[in-house]
Amino acid sequence: HLPTRCKFIAFMPQWDFLSFLCARGARYPGFRVLMRTEATDLVEEQGAVVGVRANTPDGVRELRARLVVGCDGRHSVMREKAGLKVENLGAPMDVLWFRLPRKPGDPGETMGLFDAGRILVLICRGDYWQCGFVIPKGSFEEVRRAGLTLFCAGLARAVPIFADRLGTLNSWDDIKLLTVAVERLKRWYRRGVLCIGDAAHAMSPVGGVGINLAVQDAVAAANILAEPLRAGAVGERVLRRVQARREFPTRVVQRVQVLVQKRVITNVLGSKRDKIEPPWVVKLLKAYPVLRRLPARILGLGIRPEHIRTPERIAVKPPAAG
Repeated sequence: HLPTRCKFIAFMPQWDFLSFLCARGARYPGFRVLMRTEATDLVEEQGAVVGVRANTPDGVRELRARLVVGCDGRHSVMREKAGLKVENLGAPMDVLWFRLPRKPGDPGETMGLFDAGRILVLICRGDYWQCGFVIPKGSFEEVRRAGLTLFCAGLARAVPIFADRLGTLNSWDDIKLLTVAVERLKRWYRRGVLCIGDAAHAMSPVGGVGINLAVQDAVAAANILAEPLRAGAVGERVLRRVQARREFPTRVVQRVQVLVQKRVITNVLGSKRDKIEPPWVVKLLKAYPVLRRLPARILGLGIRPEHIRTPERIAVKPPAAG
């Protein structure tokens, strides 16, 4: 049960969240996680998907299922094998992700730096900083050719307090490229298979809401599919309900992200001026702190918040107040 008022937003690294889900799921007798297992193809019979073909430590296996849920990210193999068509909305940037040690005395909050020709996002992860350096789309090879030394020198100028720890970046292997894409499937399903999360709609890193939408997709899918799956096979009519439920918030968020990309990101990355003027929205939020509640609520709870309503959850009554 979620209270009507949320007093804070919690940040959890994705790997910790996945471990949390595995631990909670282990309480159910039908739950099983296969480690080091990669789904490589769909198994079809009479025009319907009936399972997946996967590489495992013991060789190639076929895993049968009433429904295959493709949640394998923006480069989804499942959606490709299902032949689902993708609509590309475009993105003007890519992101270089890397870690830097966090030291006593460092600020404790997530920060963003907008400067002429560059954008740097710094996320506090406790004992380290997760850093995202935004670059123009397709320019990574140019950055690499310029050399790691020049890259680190630029970081030192942008964030002087980090200059003494950039030596931890020993090679380009310590820096991971995120190829940004903003896209969505025209149709999220076909007989026997449903895509959710980034597999259905790759989000821009603007706002950091991709994982939020993915979790909300999963909750909505569980609410809609639990009873039909318990009863037997799930038809396309039921799968269509999942897309109908989640497509509106996806479109709204992506529209906002594309707008920010065009009006802010593109202008900053292409700017040659010495000083960047903050967008009027940023100025407004800085002048009136009470207004910050609105973007925080949208980022944290989403356009259409989802709550677990599967039969088991409904049967568990919240504890009485006392």
